[in-house]
Amino acid sequence: MPATSRWFGVAGPLAVTVLAAVLRLWNLGSPHTLVFDETFYVKDAWTLFNNGYESAWPENPNRAFESGQSDIYSSAPSFVVHPPLGKWLIALGMAVFGADSSWGWRIVTALIGILAVVLLMVIARKLFGSPVLATIAGFLMAVDGHAIVMSRVALLDNILMFLALVGFGAILMDRYWHAARLGATLHRAHVAGENPHWGPVLWWRPWLLGAGLAFGLASSVKWSGAYFLLAFGVYVVVVDALARRRLRLPFWSSAAVLKQAPASFLLMVPVAGAAFLASWTGWFVTRGGFYRNWADLPDAAWTGALAWVPRALQSFWHYQVAAYSYHVNLESPHPYQANPLTWLLMLRPTSMYYRGTTLGQEGCGVGSCAEAITSVANPLIWWAAVAAVLYLVYRLTRVREWRVGLILMGVAAGYLPWLLYLNRTVFQFYTIVFEPYLILALTCAIGIFLGRPGDAPSRKTSRARVVIVFLVVAVLVSAFFYPLWTGMQIPFRFWQAHIWLPGWR
Repeated sequence: MPATSRWFGVAGPLAVTVLAAVLRLWNLGSPHTLVFDETFYVKDAWTLFNNGYESAWPENPNRAFESGQSDIYSSAPSFVVHPPLGKWLIALGMAVFGADSSWGWRIVTALIGILAVVLLMVIARKLFGSPVLATIAGFLMAVDGHAIVMSRVALLDNILMFLALVGFGAILMDRYWHAARLGATLHRAHVAGENPHWGPVLWWRPWLLGAGLAFGLASSVKWSGAYFLLAFGVYVVVVDALARRRLRLPFWSSAAVLKQAPASFLLMVPVAGAAFLASWTGWFVTRGGFYRNWADLPDAAWTGALAWVPRALQSFWHYQVAAYSYHVNLESPHPYQANPLTWLLMLRPTSMYYRGTTLGQEGCGVGSCAEAITSVANPLIWWAAVAAVLYLVYRLTRVREWRVGLILMGVAAGYLPWLLYLNRTVFQFYTIVFEPYLILALTCAIGIFLGRPGDAPSRKTSRARVVIVFLVVAVLVSAFFYPLWTGMQIPFRFWQAHIWLPGWR
């Protein structure tokens, strides 16, 4: 590798990381108000940290909590429908900076947002083999508004996104590991004079174990993390089948399904389940959590063949069934709900916070001002990424590139399951979980557009200029929208200038 490429391979990602940190950490504590679902997760995190389970608060506690009265919760349990891991992580920031610090509420999600940019660059470098494309991928994630907003609010979805991305990276590494080990094992068999028809079962796949752990941890933040486990569980079976076919094994399909698939299941699923159960440790070791003692109620405990199951696990199962029922039946109208069919078009981004002020009020220097936090993505990046996904779907049908298939599987795992819940109350900000794969799709399309090393220099130069112009315009759009991503006080007319579509109000 030339010295210039080596220098860029270090300096480029480092500069992007610094940029991501500045955009996410600057004025992180403002507003000192629980915005949107912070009203649930921040207070739940604090009681989880202190009681070991999410506990109830008095009616309308936000104003008192924001003023520093963080000890007004009770020991009574609160019914929550999301697993505890994300709230445990939010609680870490509060434990360090104090429950009265809005910086403390949000610092963990901000740091995770920065790490997500770094991880995306690592994955892109391994996926594309190009330091330039890796830097572009990280840069696009660093300056995108949706990624910035979700890193600056104490919600669970940014944590879910990061853990799912860790699992995606492990699946990528396992693909290389699996191909090398399967080929080497078959080569040794041929040298020994054997003629395997099915091929071996590969039990030692550390990256697959890591993927199972990561997806299990993602499921411990929100149940939707399990969709990644399911999607990539199917993916590794398909990859194994295709690898065996390339190696000309006669029974490649049956070997993948009947031999390797059970082993892959045992490598991924039990560790994921163990991670999920471990995230509920606080609930198990205390007695005050919601439904913790359900099985001890008269006529509640299981009988018959399942009577041997410990009552704590019976209560836990009852809790999970109740939470699942809540999830699938949630149809409470909300002004910012967004049908999943509209997500890719970004027709209804979520307003996390809005406050209007008038002349002379808190520094407002014009007739009226606005402070807003809206999770609208950088429109140029978002719509270009969606176009890139559509192009990659077409390209996969024509060229069958494995990198394209892997990226699209990430999009599918994060997006397609929500099409089963079109009548449920859902929000645009859920898309953060598959945004990294949209960025990878756009980066892949940029790499294809830039051409191959053997292309004419003039053609490569002209195309590189187009990409540079695109990136510069993306930065300008981000600069224009940045006040709406961070709650800065701006003239009301300037806020109105950002309403590009009716649903953005």
